[in-house]
Amino acid sequence: MIKRTRLLARLRKSLGRSRVVALLGPRQCGKTTLARFFVDTASSNYFDLENPADLARLDQPMTALQKLKGLVVIDEVQRRHDLFPVLRVLSDRVPLQARFLILGSASPSLLRQSSETLAGRISHVFMRGFGLDELGADRQSRHWVRGGYPLSFLAKNDADSLNWRRDFVRTFLERDLPQLGFSMPATTLLRFWSMTAHYHGQIWNSAELARSLSIGQTSVRRYLDLLSDVFMVRQLQPWHANVGKRQIKAPKVYFRDAGLLHQLLGIRSESELLGHPKCGASWEGYAIEETIAAVEPDEVYFWATHNGAEMDLVLIKNGRMFGVECKRVDAPRLTASMRIAMEDLKLREIAVVYPGSRRYLIAPRINAVPLSALV
Repeated sequence: MIKRTRLLARLRKSLGRSRVVALLGPRQCGKTTLARFFVDTASSNYFDLENPADLARLDQPMTALQKLKGLVVIDEVQRRHDLFPVLRVLSDRVPLQARFLILGSASPSLLRQSSETLAGRISHVFMRGFGLDELGADRQSRHWVRGGYPLSFLAKNDADSLNWRRDFVRTFLERDLPQLGFSMPATTLLRFWSMTAHYHGQIWNSAELARSLSIGQTSVRRYLDLLSDVFMVRQLQPWHANVGKRQIKAPKVYFRDAGLLHQLLGIRSESELLGHPKCGASWEGYAIEETIAAVEPDEVYFWATHNGAEMDLVLIKNGRMFGVECKRVDAPRLTASMRIAMEDLKLREIAVVYPGSRRYLIAPRINAVPLSALV
């Protein structure tokens, strides 16, 4: 059992202060397992909306829910949007009879409806698969290759992990997305998703991808937004500073799980990954996700100019701005981009995250930081 202490603490804190808590994240990332720490799945206070029996229990939701006390868990809540007005009424009772933990697979309509209907009553907790902070630095290579989805990471061997990820991609496209309300041909979306893997870590070019797929740019943007909304990819937006230089204004695209990236690139093992042209970009995206999870910034961007200066991450936390460079090298050194970014963006400091084991000073306010130490 992998202990998810930090996530459990965040969830307990949210349940202590909010009448309704939404635990949101991609399919198969462990939401149901986490919910079992609070309510047993055999309890009458637990509803799985993919279970026909539980769906039948909620035919009359007000009747079914109003008599329950304590914590009530509703899994896959995006399947029943009509529950949100009922939850609003029940969470407004005085005295409060029950609190609600709702689990959802990252649907835009779920977020919009819950925010509008339950405004002032709900808090959101976002989760992902296993993070390096939960697994330990000694498992970093395995985590990078297989990704953080529990059944992929915990598989007996690389072949079983690869097969799980292959099945996940197929099921996600053929069953999960239609259940979330998206009606697109699975083959088209698979082609798009596979081609997006080759843009991992690059500036997004919708026109180029539209030409390759023989579809319109509007469709390309819609597909990318869809994969972002279900936590499959991250669109990292550019930071625009008024520094008198031509700056990149398109987003960068990263897969949020390295294991799924490797699956779609056809990478089957660590040895294949280390010899693949996307190895450096893969590690950069992996380090970016772990850094964001560790720092928990208020805002996150990247910065780049048309002259070649760039910064992988610009993080804003508590009103202060920091820079992060992610480099898969043995010993990071000072670069012109770091000097330019420090001067132009007025960064408080820069961390150069790398896969080594020693932290050291590169230049004033610029430090080389092992990824394992960061998390």
